[in-house]
Amino acid sequence: MSRSNQGQVKNRAPAPIQISAEQIIREAADRQEAHVLDPVTKIHDAEEYQSYLTSRRKHFEDNIRYRREHIGNWVKYSRFEEDNKEYERARSVFERALEVDHRSAELWLRYGEFEMRNEFVNRARNLLDRAVQILPRVDFLWYKYAYMEEMVGDAEKCREVFERWMSWCPDEGAWLSYARFEVRCAKASTDKGQPPNMSSATEVMKRYVNEYPCAKSFLKLGKWAEHEARDIALARQVYESALMELEPEEARQARVFKQFSAFEERQGEYERARVIYQHAIKLLNLGERHIHSKDEVEELTDNERYRRDELYKSYVAFEKKHGQKDGIENVILTKQRAEYNKLVEEDPLDYDSWFEFAKLEEDHGESAAVRDVYERAVANLPPSQEKQYWKRYIYLWIFYAVFEELEMRDLDRASKIYDTCLNIIPHKKFSFAKVWVYAAKLHVRSKNLDSARKLLGRAIGMCGKEKVFIEYIALELTLGEVDRCRALYNKYLQAMPHNCKAWSRYADLERSVGETERCRALYELAVSQPSLDMPELLWKGYIDFEIEEGEGDKARALYERLLERTGHVKVWISFAQFEGTEIGKGIKETRTIFQRSYDRLKEEGLKEERVLLLDAWRVFEKTKGDSSGVSNVEAKMPKRIKKKRMQIDEDTGTELGWEEYFDYHFPDDEGAASNNLKILEMAAKWKQAQIAESDSDSDSDSD
Repeated sequence: MSRSNQGQVKNRAPAPIQISAEQIIREAADRQEAHVLDPVTKIHDAEEYQSYLTSRRKHFEDNIRYRREHIGNWVKYSRFEEDNKEYERARSVFERALEVDHRSAELWLRYGEFEMRNEFVNRARNLLDRAVQILPRVDFLWYKYAYMEEMVGDAEKCREVFERWMSWCPDEGAWLSYARFEVRCAKASTDKGQPPNMSSATEVMKRYVNEYPCAKSFLKLGKWAEHEARDIALARQVYESALMELEPEEARQARVFKQFSAFEERQGEYERARVIYQHAIKLLNLGERHIHSKDEVEELTDNERYRRDELYKSYVAFEKKHGQKDGIENVILTKQRAEYNKLVEEDPLDYDSWFEFAKLEEDHGESAAVRDVYERAVANLPPSQEKQYWKRYIYLWIFYAVFEELEMRDLDRASKIYDTCLNIIPHKKFSFAKVWVYAAKLHVRSKNLDSARKLLGRAIGMCGKEKVFIEYIALELTLGEVDRCRALYNKYLQAMPHNCKAWSRYADLERSVGETERCRALYELAVSQPSLDMPELLWKGYIDFEIEEGEGDKARALYERLLERTGHVKVWISFAQFEGTEIGKGIKETRTIFQRSYDRLKEEGLKEERVLLLDAWRVFEKTKGDSSGVSNVEAKMPKRIKKKRMQIDEDTGTELGWEEYFDYHFPDDEGAASNNLKILEMAAKWKQAQIAESDSDSDSDSD
């Protein structure tokens, strides 16, 4: 069997007998072996005592012989001798152990504690001196040595021990212990009610900072000077030195600014604290408008990022407690800037975030900041040359130009922005008419008509959209350049001959300048086009033009020509209503037109259109006709009948079920449908008669 399969469990099914945790604990307690105590030895005389010592020593010697390098055997042996007041033997055991392993710091410590427990101060001093000479990098030996000297009250020797220790450049804990020792000495040597002299302790801390010039040491010195030495000036000097003397990577740590500003806040120097916070935010780019480069962001550790976040939160809390309205608003704006910077950094193509960011800077920021946001935004081109991706992007350029024009009053810069935008757009695939129009209007506001005309001419050639023609024509019409408008309309109609609105606008232009014949010729040319997008609009405009000119015969001829092309009920109604006007032939001709249209729709079998026609005819008779005309029309009005029909799916031909619909039956319709309707009417009358007879019989019975 291979080793790889040895640790695998073949059967993963639960065991038939399950063991609970309670059972395991109970069995462990039941099977626990009883603790065997060492026998108590009772000694009656000196001879038995010596025999006991000999046997125990032989036992320890045997253990040492078996495991010579095991320090615990030596320590137990010396402890036994110490308990029996055999100090020389205990020292001999320790010395023998040091011959085995003189690099064991724990052994030296146990040896020194033995001497101190038994108040052999000089021996302990000599022993620890030997220990620190052999093992100068073991801190707890130095700690024990200095502690012993301080406990015996020999401050000078303790200070000498610390000085010897400091020559080996220990870590910060040693320097702080040295400083605290000096503080205790200063307090002990000072009379009650007088402040202690902390000069010696301060010098120690300064030596520590000089030995380790880093942010951590400066901060410890500042904190010590504030809380231990009560020297506010020294603490402020230390914090300022940390910002000026340390290396940039050390001085720009967030904890330096946070501790410095917190110190100033505790001292009531709120303005100094605010300046420190603002300097830190500007230096560390906390919530700044500009984002770090990716390389700089990646160099920050997670701990430093967390500390910077905490620094910014502290600034927000500080402004809420001690700031004015402007300060609080500045904090909120800085936070919003940081959020927007994060959003646009994560997704540079999120143009909505860029819009909101730019709006924020326009409302509360400086012009340079607004321009910087717009420049960063427009640098993010859409990923594909498809118009759907460019629709939001283009508005960045437009808002940028509007800002330069309205807020900064810099028309030249706004014009350059439009030019840059037009150069970026791939006009061979798509274009944006609004950009061409806005750029041209900017030239007009700059009183540069030649540039505006050239730009709109380029727009017609490169873009060719209807909006460009309309705006260009509106510009020339405002300037009174009718000939230019005619030339533009000619190009407009050459590009879009099917556009009925263009023909109508061109005709309205000619009519407005009094060119009636040109207007009529345009309408004739327009209605003769093979394809039009909205011909009804064009015919209506042409007919209205002739009516307003008082040409009733020409308008009537147009109606006849239109009815040859389409027999729509609205055309018939309009024709009939036209005959009823002042330039028409009167009521008789109106009734004739209504009758013609009614007969035509009847032939085509259009029932709903006939209903609309009859409604219009009845309204006309009520307003301009007489009672006989109204009764004549009322006789033609149909009856509304509810029917059912089977719904059939057009694609599959399957039956979908019955549906109800309304049908119209006209009195003048002939055929089976009319006969069926008469039968239904007779049946309805017979049923009503039966109901009336039953009601009369019930009344006679009750009498």
